[in-house]
Amino acid sequence: MKTFFEGIQYLFVNILFAPLDFLRSLELKTWFGANTINWVFMIICAAAMVYWIKQLRIFDEAGTENQDTTAHSFLK
Repeated sequence: MKTFFEGIQYLFVNILFAPLDFLRSLELKTWFGANTINWVFMIICAAAMVYWIKQLRIFDEAGTENQDTTAHSFLK
């Protein structure tokens, strides 16, 4: 059973976390390079927010949005 858990440790520490270890060592050279994952996530979130706001504007201009406070049955 001990070898099973050591195998799981080897998988996570030496294989799956290797890219993150590389980014951690890259931080000493360039801060922007080490934070590329954060930049990618921020760009994805900003794009999703812009898309969501554009969709809200489309439904608001079409007048299909029900803004009544009793729009849901649990609010009655």
